[in-house]
Amino acid sequence: MIEIHDLLKSYRRGGDTVVACDVSELSVGRGEHLALVGESGLGKSTLLNVIAGLLLPDQGSVRVQDVEVTNLSEQGRDRFRAEHIGMVFQTFNLLQPFTAAENVMLGAVFGKGHGEDLRGRSEQLLERVGLGDRIDHRPGELSVGQAQRVAICRAMVNDPQVILADEPLGNQDKTTGGEVLRHLLEMAREGERTVIMVTHDPDSAAQMERIVELKDLRREAAIA
Repeated sequence: MIEIHDLLKSYRRGGDTVVACDVSELSVGRGEHLALVGESGLGKSTLLNVIAGLLLPDQGSVRVQDVEVTNLSEQGRDRFRAEHIGMVFQTFNLLQPFTAAENVMLGAVFGKGHGEDLRGRSEQLLERVGLGDRIDHRPGELSVGQAQRVAICRAMVNDPQVILADEPLGNQDKTTGGEVLRHLLEMAREGERTVIMVTHDPDSAAQMERIVELKDLRREAAIA
């Protein structure tokens, strides 16, 4: 499902080159649920953004569903991400003027769901995660856990095969976070979706099928 080889992403800071992400090899199978852990600054979020095509690496291969993401144009990466990848963020990234259902619908605008019965599908997803009575509520009227469940529904609305979750439980207590993770993994299993979740929480990581330390993926030699 996901194959990464000799990946390097760096940026310039002053006169120095700073390595943002350095991965020798990573393979994630279809339907596998992987926790990506490690110290801050090692490039966990950068790696997710490269897999999603939001960032291009300096070098290396990133294949998702047999598509070499790095060979796609910016427009091609946007389209591929919209149709095949769902993203969940720590800060939810919900748009305040819109209701819960409308925020979920927005996840389908650029993907394969555009033009279909998005309202009905969005409401079904929200009901699936226990938010049937919050469909017309705006983000400011939702609890932290409810807002993250809306974000999960938005990530699922295009029926993606890959879910990338960047610290999705970081703003929540253990009870709320556990409920959110349960919904995420249940929906992922039903669709045999691949999940990569960045987390600093050992209990959350333990619920995934595999735990990978990012430092263990680094190549022997990075930029000098």
